[in-house]
Amino acid sequence: MNFDWSRFKNYGLWVSILALIPMILSAFGVHIVPEEYQTITNTILSILVALGIVNNPTTQAKWFNDDKRIGK
Repeated sequence: MNFDWSRFKNYGLWVSILALIPMILSAFGVHIVPEEYQTITNTILSILVALGIVNNPTTQAKWFNDDKRIGK
């Protein structure tokens, strides 16, 4: 079984993983983020998208078409 390690270069993956960590900790009763978590997160993600860091508008293929299939 081949695993495509290049998927870890996707910024969207890392943003979603970082967003998942406080949610998991909150489920166990560990509150590490302020009450304005959603507002802060939306602001930071809006800035990153505007700068083209999370959503890169310069790629040839858009959306899921830029994923290379393993073995083809």
